[in-house]
Amino acid sequence: MQVYAVNPLIQEIDGQPSYPALQELPEPVDIVNVFRRSEYLPEIVDEAISINAKTVWTQLGIWHQPSAQKAIDAGLNVVMDACIKIEYLRLRVGLTGNV
Repeated sequence: MQVYAVNPLIQEIDGQPSYPALQELPEPVDIVNVFRRSEYLPEIVDEAISINAKTVWTQLGIWHQPSAQKAIDAGLNVVMDACIKIEYLRLRVGLTGNV
């Protein structure tokens, strides 16, 4: 699994490049994991749709219904207001081989 940082204000994080926009990523992505405030979701969802991302996932406290619906209408999976780590641990993914 490869993780890419996307932030137009930062060029590098921990020695890895940070890309100014989703369109600048070097390869297709499965999940756009959003850590920005809800007001930025319309733009982020538009970018996720444009790069054919499979899923838009927003972290705890981040939700925007019109953006969620737009992503769903475009065929993306949508998870909002949830932490990937918490859900991973809750579901015990990969811990026992059973889900």
